[in-house]
Amino acid sequence: MRDQSLWTWHLAAGAVILVLLGLHMVIMHLAAIVPLASSVPNGGEPIDWANVVVRAKSVFFMVTYVLLLGAALFHGLYGLRNILFELNPGTGTKKALSGLILAVGVVLFVAGTLAAWVGFTVARGA
Repeated sequence: MRDQSLWTWHLAAGAVILVLLGLHMVIMHLAAIVPLASSVPNGGEPIDWANVVVRAKSVFFMVTYVLLLGAALFHGLYGLRNILFELNPGTGTKKALSGLILAVGVVLFVAGTLAAWVGFTVARGA
């Protein structure tokens, strides 16, 4: 039952990635084709510093960065775990791999969330 629940979360994370990466593609790479008011508020390219600062000040972008980070980490690390489990390791090795993957995921999520938060607070202070 636990594996079924994790697999469902894996699929849900894939759907979240699909939506958020689609949004990223529209904002960062298709701004000339699909004009959005929030994608290039200062004109020019989406990666121009003034536009980066505007996005960094936005709560919406900070939250989407953290959601994308969490979904991508879960999706990727759970997929890696499944690939490694297909090698049919012993029970102890499975527990060790699961613990290691969980620890790596938590550390990366905390670091990425901290980076998003610092970027947001620094941009707000500027």
